[in-house]
Amino acid sequence: MSDMDEMDEGSGIVKKFMFLNRKAPHGTVYALEGLEVVLITAAFDQDVSMVFTDDGVYQLMKGIDTKGIEVKDFSKTYRALEGYDIEKLYVDQASMDARGLTEDDLIVDVTVLSVDEMANLMAEQDVVISF
Repeated sequence: MSDMDEMDEGSGIVKKFMFLNRKAPHGTVYALEGLEVVLITAAFDQDVSMVFTDDGVYQLMKGIDTKGIEVKDFSKTYRALEGYDIEKLYVDQASMDARGLTEDDLIVDVTVLSVDEMANLMAEQDVVISF
């Protein structure tokens, strides 16, 4: 069997990938690099979900103004995720509560989960990657 035959046999495998976003949108490369990895994974027709927890909830905030810190505002990309078949967006309720945020403060529709619900969802995944 050739290497190409082996690749063809595995092309139909779909894994559940969860990307855990824990960092603020700016100040490090984690948020932007994580978003790029998510888009690449979705391009390979994998089952992708994104979770925003801790300071990662700030990645989804409306009205982010990055002019003062002279970096590109990539938050609008989250509104385009649906076009890449990335529709499973989850936010940790405790993280939102701790930061005084509500769903109305976010630029995309999300499913807000409790700690227990989040743990159950994570247990269902094949791969969990944290940024």
